[in-house]
Amino acid sequence: MNINIRKANYNDIDTLAQLYDDLNDYLEQHINYPGWRKGGYPTKEDALHFYESGTLYIAEIGAKMVGSVALTHEPEPENENWLICADDNEIFVIHILAAHPDFIRQGVGSALLQFAETQAKLQNIKSIRLDVYEKNLPAINAYEKSGYQFIDKVDIGLSEFGLDLFCLYEKVIL
Repeated sequence: MNINIRKANYNDIDTLAQLYDDLNDYLEQHINYPGWRKGGYPTKEDALHFYESGTLYIAEIGAKMVGSVALTHEPEPENENWLICADDNEIFVIHILAAHPDFIRQGVGSALLQFAETQAKLQNIKSIRLDVYEKNLPAINAYEKSGYQFIDKVDIGLSEFGLDLFCLYEKVIL
């Protein structure tokens, strides 16, 4: 399956918002590993935020949008255990790595992670960081399989939504 990844444009926002809604509907009917909620996260407003900052990317198979990721320089929670000491502009932080429910377990997430690594190398980024809900075992397994290293568990302030602790992960880019 050929997955194409490109920078999002404004015309993608409504389709991406629908992808997020479809994914959240799917998660409500299955095990909701990430703890995402329709109308809560991710939303059209999140897509707009990342689009406006120029950090939003879309995965497509043919003309069908199948996933997305945002690659920012917005730092994760402060943590003294990061593998690399780096300024914000020397890291990527992954946000909203998502696949449409019709394409889960079909390589979309892996393609987006590989894309992030390729972009990091092209831009001389030292490491890629992310946080993931501690009970999101499928994502944790995918990150570890892709070479991300566990750093720490932290509270990022979402316990009111039942999301107490998040695992921080980092991949050093050589």
